[in-house]
Amino acid sequence: MVGSGPNGLAAAVALAGEGVQVTVLEAADELGGGTRSAEAIVPGLLHDQCSATHPMAVGSSFLRGLGLGRYGLEWLLPEIDCAHPLDDGTAGVLHRSVAETAAGLGADGRRWSRLFAGPAADYDVLAEDILGPLLRIPRHPLRLARFGIPALLPASVLAKAFSGEPAKALFAGVAAHALHPLDRPLSSSIGLGILTAGHRHGWAVAAGGSRSITGALAALLRDLGGEVQTGVRVRSSADLPSSDVTIFDLAPAAVADILGDRLPNRIARAYRRFRYGPAAFKVDFAVEGGVPWTAEPARRAGTVHVGGSFAEIAATEREIHRGRMPERPFVLVGQQYLADPQRSVGDVHPVWSYAHVPNGYSGDATGAIIAQVERFAPGFRERIVGTAVRTPAGFAEYNPNYVGGNILTGAKNSPQLIFGPRTTLNPYDVGLPGHYICSAATPPGPGAHGMCGANAAARALKHLRGRARSR
Repeated sequence: MVGSGPNGLAAAVALAGEGVQVTVLEAADELGGGTRSAEAIVPGLLHDQCSATHPMAVGSSFLRGLGLGRYGLEWLLPEIDCAHPLDDGTAGVLHRSVAETAAGLGADGRRWSRLFAGPAADYDVLAEDILGPLLRIPRHPLRLARFGIPALLPASVLAKAFSGEPAKALFAGVAAHALHPLDRPLSSSIGLGILTAGHRHGWAVAAGGSRSITGALAALLRDLGGEVQTGVRVRSSADLPSSDVTIFDLAPAAVADILGDRLPNRIARAYRRFRYGPAAFKVDFAVEGGVPWTAEPARRAGTVHVGGSFAEIAATEREIHRGRMPERPFVLVGQQYLADPQRSVGDVHPVWSYAHVPNGYSGDATGAIIAQVERFAPGFRERIVGTAVRTPAGFAEYNPNYVGGNILTGAKNSPQLIFGPRTTLNPYDVGLPGHYICSAATPPGPGAHGMCGANAAARALKHLRGRARSR
């Protein structure tokens, strides 16, 4: 197993649980990929270094089936999942309850309920279809159709179902997690998936930081007889030990570089042509007294989306996709300490944020992020005790899967969202017997849910069983 992000460790655990001897090789000195956490700015103040809030992971059937609570993984929920403040002091407010969310959206409440109540109630069944390869015979075709038809639409079209700005903006902020223009086909899909999962299981954080997710997976792997080696960089096939199966939790181009001439030409070309979307510019803050949001629900929300109206967010996402930095970027703010107070030090709290910026952006977005938060929380600037910055280049150094700072491991355009790294019905196969890819470049995509790894492991197990039968 090459790479120890949540997908790599999920694949390793799935194989080890079936009696396969597994070794995980991790280039960094610390395992975890996008789920690492560390103290920063102020001693004792705990910040998630990338992935922070986990509506897809807390409901992951694979993770839930592992009993990771035995290894210290505890999910915690904020009072309010997400708030989207507007310039007039109001906010779109997302609760775990569909009914409670709808009640706060006025005339749009009925439309919100119509869109989410059924899929949220059916989410655990629906997830069997949406958290795997999309091009296959669905297990639950009627439920998938009910979810999938709206998901095919551009977010800008689906937003027209709402008449008020709070509902439109609330939907826009979640849809924008895809780092993709909101007027493109399928741009509703990731937002609908996150919202549906959240309405079923909540926007949870891991107690003690996101590192607790991979820490629990690694502990289980060791109990199953697996091994994790850090500080081991794989640059070519020569660096790989002899094995029956190799799975890569890596970006497609990295897999092509490692396998070199062993990879079929058409697959190597596809992996090297794989496209990457816009980037993240991250600023962690130490904030005395918390963020003084004007909209009171935002003070109780684990996540706050800062970007104004639907139209403003749609415009900024178009700009970054074209390689231009907007004056007012879309900013995601995490207040994980509200659910997990142990992350704070006294009245100084860790506030996590990142702005959407063009891929490879080399400027400094710190001031723009502060200004955007200040826009909806006057006095925020005066409460800042310290900052820690991670640029797009810093993200790529932190995790080479994040090419140009694209933390989603690939652009989520229609072809890559449907097929993954190449056009095939088996997106985890790399075209070389016994070799697979399981990074967030494969379906179902980004998140700490581990499903890319579990799906790749299922392909690997099928290969191993086939070899055993042929002997």
